[in-house]
Amino acid sequence: MPNQQKKIIFCMAGVLSFACALGVVTALGTPLWIKATILCKTGALLVNASGQELDKFMGEMQYGLFHGEGVRQCGLGARPFRFSFFPDLLKAIPVSIHVNVILFSAILIVLTMVGTAFFMYNAFGKPFETLHGPLGLYLLSFISGSCGCLVMILFASEVKIHHLSEKIANYKEATYVYKTQSEKYTTSFWVVFICFFVHFLNGLLIRLAGFQFPFAKSKDTETTNVAADLMY
Repeated sequence: MPNQQKKIIFCMAGVLSFACALGVVTALGTPLWIKATILCKTGALLVNASGQELDKFMGEMQYGLFHGEGVRQCGLGARPFRFSFFPDLLKAIPVSIHVNVILFSAILIVLTMVGTAFFMYNAFGKPFETLHGPLGLYLLSFISGSCGCLVMILFASEVKIHHLSEKIANYKEATYVYKTQSEKYTTSFWVVFICFFVHFLNGLLIRLAGFQFPFAKSKDTETTNVAADLMY
């Protein structure tokens, strides 16, 4: 492949990585990871509410990795509330999982920025060292994609398996018990998913530029090596 086309491909990959890094930085600080609806179970059972009557006992919340806000309703009107994970909810949430989500998100940002620099270096520089060349790009793309995947898996397990929304809704609620009715992942979560997909796409772009996947030898190379061995 001509050098000009390789430059264009590496530049495209670099721009995608940079946009991905900016997206994850924004996602990390915004409360747009989960939107949930919560039912005041105590109030609904007291009046045996059903159908449209349940709307008076239905609240909602949205949150991210650091803070969030919502509205509780238990038949007596809306009660807005705000919360922060640190330090307010440390005793209510699975701290180790939550910290790991933040940690892997930070690692994802750093690796994506390093990947951006490497792509631009391969486009305009002379990558003599192994880790600055295609092998390094493959490695960074794989590790970054794995970090993005871990962020999604850990956060999803925190929400679904550990019932994060219910723990937030019931925090410091002595009178009422709230139950999660529905949850959906919102903008910030899908930004991480797009970033994961971008790293997979970057791996394909490196291959499109004419570089073999690591540890994969072409048939021509194997034939040459066999011929060389026979000569000796």
